[in-house]
Amino acid sequence: MIGYVTLGTNDLARGAEFYDALCGALGVARMMENEQFIAWGVPDGGAGIGLTKPFDGASATVGNGVMVALECKSRAQVDQIHALALSLGGKDEGAPGERWPGFYAGYFRDLDGNKLNAFIMG
Repeated sequence: MIGYVTLGTNDLARGAEFYDALCGALGVARMMENEQFIAWGVPDGGAGIGLTKPFDGASATVGNGVMVALECKSRAQVDQIHALALSLGGKDEGAPGERWPGFYAGYFRDLDGNKLNAFIMG
């Protein structure tokens, strides 16, 4: 249903380093890019993630209540992605743990303040 999610950034080069590391740890690489936009994912694969400077030239801002969830293969990978995000300068929004039976997630913000989580069901 969801093709991809795009987040805004005020520093594409800095944001790209953050997402190169996170997406690389999830086994995904850049698949499209230009001077304004970078997308990570797999052609004909699951939903990807993009990072862009706003088209209108205004500053990128964070959407209150907006969050991107990154699906992981194991609880250990959730822990790894959360720790990696924090080591790259991301901000903790909730340590990895079971939120309810069968849902394990860790929450963080990227360098521009966009909220993400790493999660696994089961």
